[in-house]
Order: sequence, then structure tokens, then C-alpha cells
Amino acid sequence: MSHLFPTYARWEIEPESASGSTIIDKNGNKYLDFTSGIGVCNLGHRPIHVEKAVHKQLNQYWHVSNLFQSDSQETAAKMLAQAAGLHRVFFANSGAEANEAAIKLARKATGRTKIITFINSFHGRTFATMSATGQDKIKHGFGPMLETFVYVPFHDIESVKAEMGNDVAAVMLEIVQGEGGIHVGSKEFLQGVQELCKQHGALFIIDEIQTGIGRTGKPFAFQHYDLDPDLVTSAKGLGNGFPIGAVIGKEKLTPYFGPGSHGSTFGGNPVSIAAAVATMETIFNTEFLDEVVDKSQFLFLLLRTHLKHLHIIQDIRGIGLMAGIECQIPVTTLLSELRKMGLIVLPAGEKVIRLLPPLTISKEDLEKSVIIIKHLLEKLYLSPNNKKMAIN
Repeated sequence: MSHLFPTYARWEIEPESASGSTIIDKNGNKYLDFTSGIGVCNLGHRPIHVEKAVHKQLNQYWHVSNLFQSDSQETAAKMLAQAAGLHRVFFANSGAEANEAAIKLARKATGRTKIITFINSFHGRTFATMSATGQDKIKHGFGPMLETFVYVPFHDIESVKAEMGNDVAAVMLEIVQGEGGIHVGSKEFLQGVQELCKQHGALFIIDEIQTGIGRTGKPFAFQHYDLDPDLVTSAKGLGNGFPIGAVIGKEKLTPYFGPGSHGSTFGGNPVSIAAAVATMETIFNTEFLDEVVDKSQFLFLLLRTHLKHLHIIQDIRGIGLMAGIECQIPVTTLLSELRKMGLIVLPAGEKVIRLLPPLTISKEDLEKSVIIIKHLLEKLYLSPNNKKMAIN
């Protein structure tokens, strides 16, 4: 009997080791890992540069407290702030904590409580971030949510206008709704939301937990759209597997996060900071990001070339190395079958296969993954005129 709460529908795989884009399980089976720890291991498993930085810090000290000065935190904060075009950073342990901090800061800085978020968004599982999330399924059974969040349809600027007013503290959104199905925001919509925030004195918060740290081919996804957010949250890929989150904000918000206003015992832990600095040294590099863009173009060309003839495919969408394959059926069984074929992928909602390969993935492995998906769907697909799948 397990002593763990059954909060996860665990797969049949137990990893023994991992390196780069490969996981080897306890039975010696090899898998292409196109989850990256759910968008965490952007440099793949155990990249040498990050591993060396972590080992160095482990031989110095593991934890003191945030009452001490920290040159490494200052270095990491400067790298993040400069990459985002912002000024100040607060370090947390996770994306949920980063979003929680951003919500607190927005309410304190504006003196308002209403926050607009979007249907199918995902911002975390703490009470505030669960309340911010526009998906009822994660709230079931937990009673009333915080009442100051309202949810409007993504890409519907008129719905944002209808809720916007001088009582709004912030609008919080994802550039790409990752958990919600890989829905990519348009430039017109995102810039329209930003303008409404400016008109009404509300803060513009961008949740880059999954899209940040090079995932889309830029340091942050909002940089594809000429946006100027007040707050950006980051986590997942920031530490390449070590727990860390961050809120990055404008200088004008500094007075509202003074001593005693917020804190985190383990936030900015020295080992996680060492991993984050090493990760950013690699990813925040023009040549590296250009390679991500090139691989992205290659991946989407492969997907459209090899899958377009399959009537079961509803849509292929995404940005950078963040792709969604929308099917006409629930994908749970498909994901299980793909694991049997040596490819580990994720769902994004009920009917979307989500691909989040490491940014260091080779083109050979990108092609291999798409061929595996193609072979499975061709095997299970009944006929060009039949939209049902033969899945046992």
C-alpha cells in the first residue's frame, strides 16, 4: 500500500536515470522525453553546465536564510530583470508561489482587489492561484473561491472591456494557455488588454511560468508581441529541475514590497539559484535562441507534413518548442500507447497532445517523435472517411 496521497494519476514508468532528452526506466527501457518535466528541464536532463554549478554550491553551503546578503541572488535577479526588460525580482519556490506573490503585490500597489483572468487559464493550486484559474475542474470540492476574480473568454477584448473599471487591480494572463490546450494569444488582443490596463490604472501581469526561459524562442513569450507588462512571473524552466520561481516587476512597485511585506523561507535557495544562473547563462544567448526558433520551424513543418492527412487531427498549433496537436477524441489512451512506443508526451486539456521537448533536442529526435505519433495514429485510424479510432 502506498503512503502517498493519490493526487497524481501516475504512469507505469519509474525512471532509473536520465540524460539529455532520454529517460531510462528501471526495466532498461528508453524513452524520448517530450515533457521536459512539464516544461522544466529546458536544457534536458542533467546538463553539464548546470550540474557543475550545483556541485560547486553544494560544496559551499546549502541554505542560510534570506536575512543574509547574497551575491548569487543579485546575479540571478539582474539576469532575469535585464532579460525581461524590468527592474526588480522576488524569488519563490514555484510558479504558484510566484503568481501568489504577484497577486498580493498587485492588490497592495493599487489598493484594489478585483482581478480579471481568463477561461481555460491555469495559474496554480494555492487558494489564490486556484481562484485565479479559469477552470472549474481544479476547484471542485474546495468550497467557495476568493470572490475578487472574474473570468472572461480568451481573445475576447469586448469581454475584458465589460469587466474593466477603476476597481480592477490587474489583468492576469498567459501568452499561451498551456494547460488550457495550447491556445496562443494574438498580438491585437494582447496589446488591447495592455492598453485597457493603462487606461484604468490596472497592472498588467503576464504568467510566463511555462512559456518563459526560452521556450518560445525568446527569453519570454511576451517579447514576441511588443508588450510592456508591469509584472512577469517565471518558474519551471528557470532552474532546469531545481525548485525556483520568480516575480519580475517594474521599479515603481518597489515601495510595496518592502521588509516584512512578503517572504519565503526557501525562496532563492542557494542551490536553486546556482542552477538558475547556469541555466540563464546558456539560454539567454542569441545563438541558442536562434536555434530554438530554427527547431520550432522544423517541428511544425514535420507535424503538418506527416499528420495533415489524418482526419482525426483537428488542429496543430503552438509557438517555439511548445506544440499542441488537437484531436477529435480524448487523448489519454493515445498517450499511453505512445509511451509503449518509447515517446513520453503530455495532455493539454482533454483532446490535445502537448509536446514540450527540451530546447536542446536534436532535429533527429524531433523527426523521430513525429514519426512515432504518425505511425500510431495511422495504425489506429480506421479509414480516411471514418473519424472514429480503434483503441482497445
